[in-house]
Amino acid sequence: MRRSTAAAVGLLLAALLVTACDTPDDAPGDRGTADRDRDRDRDRDTNGAGGEEIFLTFAGDIHFEAHLGRLLRRPREGLGPISHTLSAADITMVNLESSITTRGTPDPKQLEDTDDRYWFRTRSAALDLLDRAGVDVVGLANNHAADYGAVGFADTLRAVTESPVPVVGVGKDREAAFTPHQVTVRGTDVAVFAADASAREGTSSRWAAGRTTPGIASARDTRTGALLDAVRAAADRDELVVVYVHWGTEYDPCPNAGQRTLARDLADAGADVVVGSHPHVLQGAGWLGDTYVAYGLGNFVWYHNSQAETGALRLRVADGRVIADTWLPARIREDGLPRRVVGDAAADARQQWGTLRACTGLSARPAESAGVDAPSGSASAYAFSVRRIGPVLRAEMASSHGPGCPVPWRDLRRVRLTYVGFDGRDHRGAVVVHERYVTDVATVFRRLYDARWPIRQMRPVSDFGGDDDRSMAADNTSAFNCRTVAGQEHWSAHAYGAAVDINPVENPYVVEGSVQPPSGRRFAALDRSPGSPALPGVIVADDVVVEAFREIGWEWGGRWAAPDYQHFYAP
Repeated sequence: MRRSTAAAVGLLLAALLVTACDTPDDAPGDRGTADRDRDRDRDRDTNGAGGEEIFLTFAGDIHFEAHLGRLLRRPREGLGPISHTLSAADITMVNLESSITTRGTPDPKQLEDTDDRYWFRTRSAALDLLDRAGVDVVGLANNHAADYGAVGFADTLRAVTESPVPVVGVGKDREAAFTPHQVTVRGTDVAVFAADASAREGTSSRWAAGRTTPGIASARDTRTGALLDAVRAAADRDELVVVYVHWGTEYDPCPNAGQRTLARDLADAGADVVVGSHPHVLQGAGWLGDTYVAYGLGNFVWYHNSQAETGALRLRVADGRVIADTWLPARIREDGLPRRVVGDAAADARQQWGTLRACTGLSARPAESAGVDAPSGSASAYAFSVRRIGPVLRAEMASSHGPGCPVPWRDLRRVRLTYVGFDGRDHRGAVVVHERYVTDVATVFRRLYDARWPIRQMRPVSDFGGDDDRSMAADNTSAFNCRTVAGQEHWSAHAYGAAVDINPVENPYVVEGSVQPPSGRRFAALDRSPGSPALPGVIVADDVVVEAFREIGWEWGGRWAAPDYQHFYAP
C-alpha cells in the first residue's frame, strides 16, 4: 500500500479529534471484561443457531514503518490497549504489510508510478509482538511482502518458519503459499488462507509463487484457479473456511468489480468467511448467501492517521457458519496505534460502518434466516443452520457411511433446525442430506414448525449405530443412511441423502403383513385418506406434511402398494 499525501496540518487536526472519543491514555485496557461481554450480547444473532459457538476477530493492515519501529524494542508489550480486543477472540487475524528482513535492496517496481512507490520492511520481532498482542494468524499475501528482492524474501520465509504465530499466504512454492493454517476450536475444524489480488508492482516472479519457485499466494485478475482449488479442497475437509484477501481500489469505500467477482467465486468454492484489506479505508460487510464478506478493514496500525477510522470485526460462528457480526470501532492515533472508541462516538461509528454496505450487494442477514419470524405463541423463531461434514462429524457418523457409498462426504450437509415436539415445545434436531436438498428440506420443516406439527425426535441415524431398525423403534425422524433398500441390493434413496423418514412409529412401513417398526402396528390400519382426522404426528394424504414435500417436488411412500407412510424422497 502507499502513503497518503495529506498535509501535515491535516494530520494534526485528525490527531486532535481522536482525543475527543478515545479512552484515556492511562486506561489499563481499551475496555473492561464486562464491556467486552456486553459487545458479545449485542451481536446481531441472525438465526439463533445452536452448537458450539466460536468467535473470530479480523483487523486490517499493520506495519512498523517510521516511528512505529520503536514498538519492536518491547515486543512483549504488544499493541497496547487494543491488544485486549484482539486477544478476546478464539481466532484473530491481521495482515502484515511488510517484507520481514533487514537485508536486501528495494525490488524494482516498474509497473508503478515513479512518484508513488513505497517499500516496507520490518524485523522478525514484529511476529513476536503480534503474538503478544493476541493475534493467532498473520496474513502476508500482499503487495509489500516481496519488497526487498530475493534476499529479503528468503529472510521473510525464514522468519515465517521460526514465527511464534502461524503465517499464511507466502511459501517456497505455490503449494506452500496456498496451504492454510488449520486448527480445531471446540469441535469446529477451521482452515485460514491469505491471498493477494492487488495490482502487481513489479516483474519479479516473487509476486506470484510458482510451481517450484517461492513467492506470494497470488489471485490477481483471472488467475484465481490455485486459490479456488485450495478453498474447494479445504471445504471438503473443514467446517469453516476463511480467506483473507488483499484487494480493492485504494481510497474507494466501495468494492470494485474484481472484488465482487472474486467474493462470489470464493463463496461458490465453499468459503464461509471472506475478509480483505488494501484500500486504506473501510468498505462494507455483510452476507453473500450464507458466506460472510467484509470487503475492506482499512489501516489498523499505520505510521500516519490520515485515514483514522478503523476497528476490529468480530464474527460469531455456530455450526461452521457466521450467525452474527459486530463492528468494534477504533481510531488510529497520532502515534499510529488504534484505540477503541466508546459511547456516542462508538454508536455513530457503527452506524456509519453499516451504511457502507449500500454499495456492496451484500445482505445484513444470511439468506436462510431472512424473514424468519416467530409464530404467535411460539417460544422462538424457526431457525436452521448448515454444516459441512468435516473430520469431527465424519468420525461421529462413521456407522452410517463407509466404502462404496454412492455419495461422498463432501456432498453431504448436516442441517440443524427447530421443530415442535409432542410436548408442544420448541426443540433442536439434525438431519443429514445431500447439499442440493438443504434449502428444500429446511423449507419443509419450516412449514411443519409454523403449523406446530409435532415430531418425536430428530437425530442422525449414526446416533443409533447406523441401524435403521433402532432409529425407527425410537420414533426418530432421520434422513441420510448409507444402506440398501430393505431386502434388495440396490441403494436406498437415503444412501444418496435424498430421503427423509418422519415419525416412523406413527407412520410405519407396511409390507407383506409385517409392520416396521413393530411398535407402529396400532397405527398401521388408520384411515389416511384426504381429510381424515389424524392423531398427533400421524401423516394423512394431502395434509401439511404431504403438501410441503409435494411443493419441493418430493413424493410420498404412503401411496405405494406396500405403503411406507414415514418415507418422503426425491424422485
